[in-house]
Amino acid sequence: MTDYKSLFTGATNAPQAPASHLTPPRYRLLLVDDEVGIVRALGRVFRQENYEILSAGSAEEGLARLAEGAVNLVISDFMMPGMNGAQFLREVKLRSPDTIRIMLTGHANTDAVMGAINEGAVYKFILKPWNDDDLRVTVALALEQFDLIARNRALKTENDKKSKEIKALSKLAATHRSRLGIMLHKKNLLSAIQLQELTLQQERRKEPFIALLLEKDWIEERRIRNLLTKELLIEEVQLAEFHIDPAVAELIPRSFCTRQLVVPLKLQGKHLMLAMADPLDEGLIDEVRFTAGLELQVVTADAAAIRRKLDELYGNGEVDFKELETLVSSPDPYEGIEIVIEEDDATGLEELLRDTEAPPAIRLANAIILEAIRLGASDIHIQPRTKSVVVRYRIDGVLIDKIHIPHQLHQSLVSRLKIMSELDISERRKPQDGRITVKTPLRMVDLRISTLPTINGEKVVMRILDRNSAVHSLARLGFSVQDLPRVTDMVAKPQGIILATGPTGSGKTTTLYSLLQHDATPDKNYVTIEDPVEYYMDMAGQVLVREKIGLTFPSVLRALLRQDPDVILLGEIRDFETAEVAFHAALTGHLVYSTLHTNSAVATIARLFDLGLKPYVVASALEGIIAQRLVRQICPECRTEATIDPALQRRLGSAFSDVAQVWKGQGCTACHDTGYKGRVALYEVLNLDDDLRDCIGSGASVLEIRRRVRDKGFGSIGLHGLEKVRAGVTTMEEILRVLGPMTGGEG
Repeated sequence: MTDYKSLFTGATNAPQAPASHLTPPRYRLLLVDDEVGIVRALGRVFRQENYEILSAGSAEEGLARLAEGAVNLVISDFMMPGMNGAQFLREVKLRSPDTIRIMLTGHANTDAVMGAINEGAVYKFILKPWNDDDLRVTVALALEQFDLIARNRALKTENDKKSKEIKALSKLAATHRSRLGIMLHKKNLLSAIQLQELTLQQERRKEPFIALLLEKDWIEERRIRNLLTKELLIEEVQLAEFHIDPAVAELIPRSFCTRQLVVPLKLQGKHLMLAMADPLDEGLIDEVRFTAGLELQVVTADAAAIRRKLDELYGNGEVDFKELETLVSSPDPYEGIEIVIEEDDATGLEELLRDTEAPPAIRLANAIILEAIRLGASDIHIQPRTKSVVVRYRIDGVLIDKIHIPHQLHQSLVSRLKIMSELDISERRKPQDGRITVKTPLRMVDLRISTLPTINGEKVVMRILDRNSAVHSLARLGFSVQDLPRVTDMVAKPQGIILATGPTGSGKTTTLYSLLQHDATPDKNYVTIEDPVEYYMDMAGQVLVREKIGLTFPSVLRALLRQDPDVILLGEIRDFETAEVAFHAALTGHLVYSTLHTNSAVATIARLFDLGLKPYVVASALEGIIAQRLVRQICPECRTEATIDPALQRRLGSAFSDVAQVWKGQGCTACHDTGYKGRVALYEVLNLDDDLRDCIGSGASVLEIRRRVRDKGFGSIGLHGLEKVRAGVTTMEEILRVLGPMTGGEG
C-alpha cells in the first residue's frame, strides 16, 4: 500500500535504511515550550525534514524525554514556569555535552541572553518571531557541524591509536648489536653479572646499551671515550665546533636521534658524518645507513654533548598542541571562533585549528588565543627568553607560565599576530599597537596587541576584553556598608562628573558600567566613548575611538555634545583637551563617567590640577571619586583557617595589628592548586560636600585635602582590604601584593 501520508508530513511507516554517506542519519530533535502552539509551529517547520521530532511542555518533561534516549538537538524557550530555559539547557549540557542547544527568546528579553551566556549553555539564539527558512538552515548547519565534530573525534581516536602503534614500532626499528659491553668486560671494567644485567635490560626496554650503562653510573663516560679513541682509533669530536645545516638535520628524525643518542653533523657527497655515543653498535649503524641511504663516517661524542646539540638543532622541547586542543577536546565543542581582521573579512579559526597542513605558526597563534579564552585569562604575554619563548597568561591578576615554544617558531608567530592585527611585519625595531577581534557564538572578545623590541626578540602582550561580560549590579560590586549609600547618591545626581581611578586592569570600566546601568531608564540618552568598547549595551549609543583616522576622544566628545546626551561614559581622560571638554560637559547639565590612572581618591584631585584644570572647575563639576584595586579571592572549595604572620601584620600597618583570625586556600583542583579563585574589588569612595568643594576651589594643598577627607570619616582602600581579610574573602598576603606596605597607621 502506498504511504500517501509521507507526501504531506514527511513521516513514513516504511523501514528506514541504515545511515550512510548516501542516506543521512535520522536526527532526533527535542522541542521544549510551555505554549502548545509554539511547539506545534516548530514541528511544522521541520515536517519536511528527515527528523524525529520529540516535544515537551516543560523543562522537567524535557529532561525526562532526554533520559529516554540520545537527542541530537534541543530547542527550548526561555520563559517557562519552574525551571527556565537557561537552567534547563545547562542541565542538558551536563547530562549530554554533545547535544546542540538552541534557545528561543524575545527581542527585549535580555535576561534570557545574559542568563544563557553566564551558564555557557547555548549554541545559538533564535529570536521570536522566527523565519521558518532561517530556522531550518540554522538547524541543518548545526547538525552538520555535529557530524563533522563527531567524525573529527573518531579520526582523532584513530590517529592516537595509530600513533601508539608507530611509537611501538619505532622502538623496534633499531636492532642493537653493540660490542661495547664485551669490550668493557674484557678490560675488566664490567663484571659478567653486570654485563648480563645490562643485556637483559636492553632486551626488555629496547634502549641503547650506552644509555643503560650511563644510567647505572658504573663506569665514567670519559674512561669509555678514552678506550674508544686510543684502543679502536675512533675519532672523537667537539660538537660545539659544528654548525649543522638544517637540511642535514632532516635526514634523520629527531625522535630517533634523541632515543638512540646520535646526531648528523655534515654531508659530503654520499658520505654522512654521524656522531654516536656508542660507535660500536653495529645494528644501529646498519639501520641509519639503510634509512638515510648514505655511507656513514662514524665519530664519537659525549651523550650529554649530543643531547645539547639536539636541543640546539631542533629547539629545547617540542611544541605540544595536545594541551591547546580546546576546541575539539573541550566538553562543549560548539563554541566556534573566528578572527576578524577587518569589519567584513573573517577567517575561520576553527577550520585553521583542524587544518593539519597549515603552518605551525598559524595553528600555534590560534591555539594560544583559544587557550587564553578558555582559561579566562585577562592578558597574554609572549616573551622571548635566552633558551626558549614563554607564553604566559595573567589569570586573576597573576602571571602563569603556560607554554614553552622553540626559538625558531618565535618570529613566525609574531609575524602571524602582526598580520592578524594589521601591523607592519617588516618593522621589528619599534613598538607597535594594534587590535584583533575574536568572535564566538556567545561572546565578542577584543584583543589589544602591543609589541616591544627586546634583546631576545620582540615581546608581544595582548589584553583580552570580553565585550559581553555580565554587568554587575551595585550591590554585587562589593562596596562596604558605609560606601554603598555614597555611591548610590553619586549616581542619583543629574549632572557632574564621577571618576573611577586605579592602575590598568583594576576593574574601573566594569565599575563605571555598573554605575551607568544602575537605575537606567529609557527616557534618557546614554552614550559611551571607548577604546576599545569593553561592554555592549543595547540602550546606549557606543562609539569606538580610532585615532588613525582622527576619531579621538576630544573630537568625538565635542560632536557628542550636539547629540543631546543625558549620560556620557568616557573611556579615559588622557590629556588636558579631553579633561577640559569632559568637565565642560559636566558643568553644562550632563552626567559624565570617566576613568583616570591615579593611586588614590585624593591623588586624583592633584592629577586633575596637573592636567591643567582650574581649581574652581574641579570643585564645581566633580561629584565623586572611586579609587579601586582587585585582589584574589580565597578559593571557597579549599578555604581553611591559617596562622597569623606577625611580620606581615607589621608591614601592613597598625590597622591590621588587631586581626585575630585569617584564612587561606590550601589548593585544590577547582583553583588549580593556587588557593585563589576569582577576584574581588577594594574601594575608596570620596563624594564632595560644600566644605571639600571650598577647600579644593581655594587651591588647598593635597595634604590639607587629605586631612579634611580623613576628618570626615572617609575610609582608605587599605581599610576596605582589612574588612575583606576579616571576612575571610582574601588574605593579608594579597593585600600586601596589591597595596604594598602601609605605614603611618593609615591602613
